[in-house]
Amino acid sequence: MAIERASTALSRFKVLDLTRVRSGPTCVRQLADWGADVIKIEMPVSDDAGALGGPRSGSDFQNLHRNKRSLTLDLKQPDGIAIFKKLAKDADVIVENFRPDVKKRLGIDYETLSVDNPKLVYASISGFGQDGPYRDRPGFDQIAQGMGGLMSITGKPGEGPMRVGIPIADLTAGIFASQAIMIALLEREVSGKGQWVQTSLLQAQVFMLDFQASRWLMDQDVPKQAGNNHPTSIPTGVFTTSDGYMNLAVAGQEIWMRFCKAIERMDIAENPNYADGKLRSKNRDALNAEIEEVTRTRPTAEWVDRFNAAGVPCGEINTIDQVFANPQVQHLGIAQPVNSHERGASHLVGQPIIMSRTPSRIASPPPTAGEHNDEVLRDIGYSDDDIARLRADGVI
Repeated sequence: MAIERASTALSRFKVLDLTRVRSGPTCVRQLADWGADVIKIEMPVSDDAGALGGPRSGSDFQNLHRNKRSLTLDLKQPDGIAIFKKLAKDADVIVENFRPDVKKRLGIDYETLSVDNPKLVYASISGFGQDGPYRDRPGFDQIAQGMGGLMSITGKPGEGPMRVGIPIADLTAGIFASQAIMIALLEREVSGKGQWVQTSLLQAQVFMLDFQASRWLMDQDVPKQAGNNHPTSIPTGVFTTSDGYMNLAVAGQEIWMRFCKAIERMDIAENPNYADGKLRSKNRDALNAEIEEVTRTRPTAEWVDRFNAAGVPCGEINTIDQVFANPQVQHLGIAQPVNSHERGASHLVGQPIIMSRTPSRIASPPPTAGEHNDEVLRDIGYSDDDIARLRADGVI
């Protein structure tokens, strides 16, 4: 029985998911969560721990693979390749994150498949690109964080490079790949033709440097680590309170004056060392020390209320459990219920986008391996006898 779609927005598109680990599944999750018919292609093996370094029941697998159907298929067997090519003839999208040479070796690369399906949008995610001197290197998030410059600007000065707390290169590469797919599908409506779209962990990470990259490209200024301080807007960062910590973002002269009034220290505003943004940046250590003398006198909640009333950007620093207990997070409904095959009633992270007519939801849990074998194969003309033979031969 076909699964319920997560949305009507992309329900007209069929996607073949060849992805593994994280960047690829992140991409495909974007399509599945908006209603595309995603068929997850998996190896027909009993040990399913290899997909993410953890079992299907693990929270990571559960969060990445919802809203999909599953077809087990051995692509090392000729019958497996034949089935995949038959599926590919009327697929709208194929997504893969093999090493660049694998798809050619299997004969399921874009050039081959687009002969029979010129409308195909084929998306490839790799560590470093489909060509170039690093094409054959294995890709890994932390490697891309380091090579892409992020670790050189993360952490406190003098304490060495620091990775960020999420696999940001993997995640952004996946999201950029999903964006590329949707761009290609939109363009296809004009040209009638598909295309091969590509991104990599390294490209995604370099793009995410954003204003830090432009500081070098335009001004030849090499950004360095600034810890919790904002590199250009002072005072912005983490400040100690009487019961913990909070973030402040005092950007611009108007907010600076509001801030000084809110902490009842207009003498700081009148100090010539802090008269403008450049001087506050130059004297940031002394300024931050003066501010902390004040912020340590009250609890975080009191400061947050006071600063918000004054129009000064601020916020508490939550642990993950506190994030999901936050009333605004609960109001936004980003933690969505699902009835997992392996774990029963659970919650997963829903899409961070609100659509007025075609919302997304978690309509179905991650499928069991091969859960939809029979229905997918019947849809492309295989009989029950054919399916029984394929199962006996270990193709599915």
